[in-house]
Amino acid sequence: MTNERLRSAMAAGGWTYSTLAAKVEVDPKSVERWVNRGRLPRRATAVLAADILGEDVHILWPALRQARAARAVSPELVALYDQRADVPVTTFVDLLAQARERIDVLVYAAVFLQEAYPRFNTLLRERATEGCTIRIALGDADSPNVQQRGREERFGHGIESRCRLALLHYQPLAGVPGIEIRTHGSTLYNSLYRADDQVLVNAHAWGVNAYGAPVWHLRRDPGGRMFDTYAESFDAVWATASPVQED
Repeated sequence: MTNERLRSAMAAGGWTYSTLAAKVEVDPKSVERWVNRGRLPRRATAVLAADILGEDVHILWPALRQARAARAVSPELVALYDQRADVPVTTFVDLLAQARERIDVLVYAAVFLQEAYPRFNTLLRERATEGCTIRIALGDADSPNVQQRGREERFGHGIESRCRLALLHYQPLAGVPGIEIRTHGSTLYNSLYRADDQVLVNAHAWGVNAYGAPVWHLRRDPGGRMFDTYAESFDAVWATASPVQED
């Protein structure tokens, strides 16, 4: 569905996809999708664009009147799994294997990837060789937050041991061009497995092991905010994490 109101407003003011995109600081392809596919920009971006065009934002995008209301299904939600144990390891592997620009992994240990897919480090090396920027954030076994999680999940020192095991798995990648490994001590509300504009989010619930908690698969959408929320969360944790040095 096209947005003819927006097309007319741009034509009246002599705006092109590129010139309007430059003003509102988005990609010209995003503006093209607003016009030709009826995509909904973020509210702040839409307000700025409407102001530049001299139009009422709700005239250009009537759907924004209801955009603050809860939606039954987010356009960013690809799939929802009852628990991580229901997600085939191949789903994680295939997602990361498709990455062309960025892979971000935020976990405490997640040794299931290395154990179920022995070529996991090779996959990451291959992605880095092809130009991917790869960031792996693992739990610091000495962190009080990691140790507290073990008590909450009645896992004792097992989670600390798994953090150390995860570090042993990933240590050979330290120093590989394009790959950086760090350890963090943050409270882990969600484990994140990002590949470009997609992410698998393993939500955590108090007292529940990660494999028993839900997973949702998100894909970034111009009209959504969920993907960016998790991407920004990763960046915030990464900024506090400590680099792992080569052996």
